Amino acid sequence: MPQAAWNKKRERQYEHVKDSEKKQGRSDRRAEEIAARTVNKERARSGESRTSSRSSTKDISSGRRGGKRSGSEPGGRTRDQLYNEARQKNVKGRSKMSKAELEKAVGRR
Repeated sequence: MPQAAWNKKRERQYEHVKDSEKKQGRSDRRAEEIAARTVNKERARSGESRTSSRSSTKDISSGRRGGKRSGSEPGGRTRDQLYNEARQKNVKGRSKMSKAELEKAVGRR
């Protein structure tokens, strides 16, 4: 899926991220999607793309973040991620819950 706008560095980055995602058990299609999004976000952050979203340029970079939002580290998922899961599980009173209360309500931590 490398694009014409990508340089050699971005193509290598794409392959590296795609291989890493496959090793984590993602399907080929999902691994390609994650890799392309990662590369495009890094391109936007460094000014290589014509357009970029505010979250692409203001958010912590994916390299520095290192999975902090994946739920695998202390602190785990964000409050918004927990809230969405609580909504899917029809948890009552979720809109007024703190992050800790949402973690208990969804029962994963």
